[in-house]
Amino acid sequence: MNKAALGVVAVVVAAVAAGAGYWLGQRPASPMAGGSGQAAPGGAPAKAPGMAGPGGGGAGGPGAGVPVEVVKVATASLPQSITTVGSLRSDESVTIRPEVAGRIAAINFQEGQRVAKGAVLLRLDPSINEAEVLQARANLKLARSKYERAVDLSKSNFISGQARDEAENNLRVAEAAVALVEARLAKTEIKAPFTGVIGLRSVSIGDYVKEGADIVNLESIDLLKVDFRVPEVYMRQVKAGQPLQVALDAYPGKTFEGRVFAVNPLLDAAGRAVVIRAQVKNADASLRPGMFARVRLITSESADSLVVPEQALVPQGSEQFVFKVVDGRAVRAKVEVGQRRDGKVEMMSGVAAGDVVVTSGQQRLRDGVPVAIKGPAAGAGPGPAAEKAGDPALPVASDAKSAPPKAEGTSAPLTRS
Repeated sequence: MNKAALGVVAVVVAAVAAGAGYWLGQRPASPMAGGSGQAAPGGAPAKAPGMAGPGGGGAGGPGAGVPVEVVKVATASLPQSITTVGSLRSDESVTIRPEVAGRIAAINFQEGQRVAKGAVLLRLDPSINEAEVLQARANLKLARSKYERAVDLSKSNFISGQARDEAENNLRVAEAAVALVEARLAKTEIKAPFTGVIGLRSVSIGDYVKEGADIVNLESIDLLKVDFRVPEVYMRQVKAGQPLQVALDAYPGKTFEGRVFAVNPLLDAAGRAVVIRAQVKNADASLRPGMFARVRLITSESADSLVVPEQALVPQGSEQFVFKVVDGRAVRAKVEVGQRRDGKVEMMSGVAAGDVVVTSGQQRLRDGVPVAIKGPAAGAGPGPAAEKAGDPALPVASDAKSAPPKAEGTSAPLTRS
């Protein structure tokens, strides 16, 4: 190839390179190229996703904060209490059983009937016992006559003193025999030991029953007992006379008042629990022994306590934490919690009244991270709850009368943590 041909090829290559460079220079920038953004209308470059302008709240940009929802720590009046479960028991309960064997001759009650103390419930056939009484009384009459004769003969020295003593002893034995058979005859009538309601009988007229056979149960239910247990750590807080409230699944939304009247001095070794017995009035007989009871034992009167919503807690192992907002940054604080009620948790330590705590968005928080408040606290007008706290910009964790709209989460029953 001659020099002229090489020169032509070089000119063509230079022209192609110049054209390609011009075309690339006029092409719009790709949004995926090295993080540089497209030009926004008016010539300003658009921000990449996740970037915030000056003062913006986007997450990830310089000076941006993690979006969170917050609430102020409030004061509420909470009685100190313990929640547990138990069972209702009759104030008095007995299974009627005969003390002597015999055939049932009469049943004087209706099942489910209320009976008075001392009422005759049933009778056993008394014929044999009545005959034994007649025999014993005849022997007693003879023994008394012999004794009286022996006394007269002893005065005239016709019999010895020993013979007189033997006659007296035979009289005492005959008297005891009469008392014994009369007691057996009395036991053929089975009476109610106290006023109560008769249960379901397991015998009929004509049945032969032995000593100790089950016949029917009798329950006194005008006053019921509630037996329940609490862990031994609460032993010092429990004492006789404390009030309690009993809720039953059979009567939703209704509570029954009661009072502790006995604390077992012996702890249950199986569960290390204190066994407590209380009494609940049952004037309308709506409660029944054996019912499952949810017991709320009030250990002290109402006291002002600091409360926050349950969703503000961040559990870590056996400890609980919250994130407070201080000067626009998250501050992780360890707290000690008390009782829980209606979605609120009592704060025993770690926070103070008026502190601002995070209720949503804790998953992305770390100690010292900037935060951006969102939701009602970020720009909503003052509401009743906020006015109560003295700051129209923040909701307040207050009681049910002035509570803010509930955030996600469910309410837990009252319990000790």
